[in-house]
Amino acid sequence: MQQKSPENSNLLYQSNSPTESAEPRRFSALAAQNILCSRSDVQFLPGFPTLDVNRDQAPILIATVTSPAPYILTARTMLPEHYYSQDELISALKDLWAARFFNLDRLERFHRNVLVGGRHMALPLDEYRQLKGLQDHNDAWIRVATELGDKCTAAALQQADIDSGAVDLFATTSITGLAVPSLESRIMNRQAFRSDCKRLPLFGLGCLGGAAGLARVADTLQGRPDQIGLLLSVELCSLTLQQEDLSVANIVSSGLFGDGSAAVVLAGAGHQLVSGRKKTLPQILATQSVLFPQTERIMGWDIVDTGFKVVLDPGVPEFAERHLSGHLQALLSRHSLQINDIDVWIAHPGGPKVIDAMESGLGLAAGTLDLSRQSLAEMGNLSSASVLNILDRQLEADVPAGSYGVLMAMGPGFSAEFLLLQWN
Repeated sequence: MQQKSPENSNLLYQSNSPTESAEPRRFSALAAQNILCSRSDVQFLPGFPTLDVNRDQAPILIATVTSPAPYILTARTMLPEHYYSQDELISALKDLWAARFFNLDRLERFHRNVLVGGRHMALPLDEYRQLKGLQDHNDAWIRVATELGDKCTAAALQQADIDSGAVDLFATTSITGLAVPSLESRIMNRQAFRSDCKRLPLFGLGCLGGAAGLARVADTLQGRPDQIGLLLSVELCSLTLQQEDLSVANIVSSGLFGDGSAAVVLAGAGHQLVSGRKKTLPQILATQSVLFPQTERIMGWDIVDTGFKVVLDPGVPEFAERHLSGHLQALLSRHSLQINDIDVWIAHPGGPKVIDAMESGLGLAAGTLDLSRQSLAEMGNLSSASVLNILDRQLEADVPAGSYGVLMAMGPGFSAEFLLLQWN
């Protein structure tokens, strides 16, 4: 038996050949790596990557390593305690902008059109006027994000029946605040995480961060099938509101975005929690990242003295309708699938027009993305946490084994992320 890369591997095989050692040997677990095999009587241990052997190449067999896809075990959503209906928030913003905004009825129309019923806020409403600059807003973000993220991760781990000390990779994503040391390190100091737990703080992905974070954790677990990964999103969008900015983008955002957190626990396919599962769970079979060139001003922040000033192009729905389908179909075709083979859709709720545009552009039946509409109506757009909240809702349902799903989101760049799921 010969191999390209014998070091630092996860793939084990046992040969039945009497001419070879009976001791298991290690081979690289990298997906799609070619290995030269001189024998065909090779068995592979369960839970580890397998080889697709091309026997037509005998006596020297060409084999390709296929790493097993990691599983999503649980997802939990946690929201701040301060909740306000859309009517209460419209009234508060009218008071704030009454002296400067010439058409308060227009402000109300913007807020009604986003079809949000109410939102959770990081702070009581009367405390927001006391925040003056970037430091005030960011200090509030660090305090609330750490507290909320701590509770959310603890709840997700408890639901998965995992102690924090079992987590091998802890990833966080947020676009609404900055912390150095990063958010996951502050939470690790509150719980019994191991000191050698790997950390992956993500910033700048915006609404894309939940989907991209899942994909990056899955990338790691595919090569380490006996490990546990944890993803946390905390978004406190209310702390980014620019009180002196009367642009349409800021006014629309003030009616659309809410505050919240979501955490997801994942396990490699070789972990005991996967083999002992009592219901079907989604595996992340494949992922696709897309960056659309020269689209930087479609969505993002301008960092100003008073904090994060929103950049939001009104053409996002049209862009989604025109450009998502081709990239998703390319991903699916690599797995001999088409859009009509997908049973479960988990889509970030950018807004009512964006949801409609995704349904139209992908050729989905009206109402296919109603889970996204429900999340938006109940808590607003939580940026990167929203798609994880929709995943949380979906995991409550019993999905038949073999069903395929797609999880997707868009964000600054302008960019998109797709995850192909299968329940097993």
